[in-house]
Amino acid sequence: MAFPSSFIMTQDTQIQAVEKLIGPLLFDDIFLVSIKIKPTNNFKIYLDADSGLGIEKCIKINRALYKIMEEMGMYPEGDFSLEVSSPGLDEPLKLLRQYKKNTGREVEVITNDDVKKEGRLTEVTEEKITIEYTEGKGKKAVVKKDDIFFNDIKQTKVQIKF
Repeated sequence: MAFPSSFIMTQDTQIQAVEKLIGPLLFDDIFLVSIKIKPTNNFKIYLDADSGLGIEKCIKINRALYKIMEEMGMYPEGDFSLEVSSPGLDEPLKLLRQYKKNTGREVEVITNDDVKKEGRLTEVTEEKITIEYTEGKGKKAVVKKDDIFFNDIKQTKVQIKF
């Protein structure tokens, strides 16, 4: 399916078109996290996988998607670029599947009222997450749990502790 040269796509239309194209290219347990378009038609596509996503898989998907977009004539002048990668550690979790994958890891949750909570992600359901943290030190240390509903979460990031 080629696009007529007079056909102008909005950013949302472009994202939807790429989502449809990339779906069949996702294999094993790989899933789409997000697509961003920067000026000059630079597509940043973030993928993840339940078992981890290596660079080889990203390269394979990038090449296949680029070829399809080129053959379809989405950008007749060839003025587009693709970057396919997994979200970096600085990217917040967006999907329920990402939360489940990171169960057992340390997270920082910022709620909608800008309260920061840190702890180990111990449980994930369709409605909420549970984090576990320690208050106090030594003999006075108490392990506590907080349930945080997804509706109340502004952002969650995995924390790397050394």
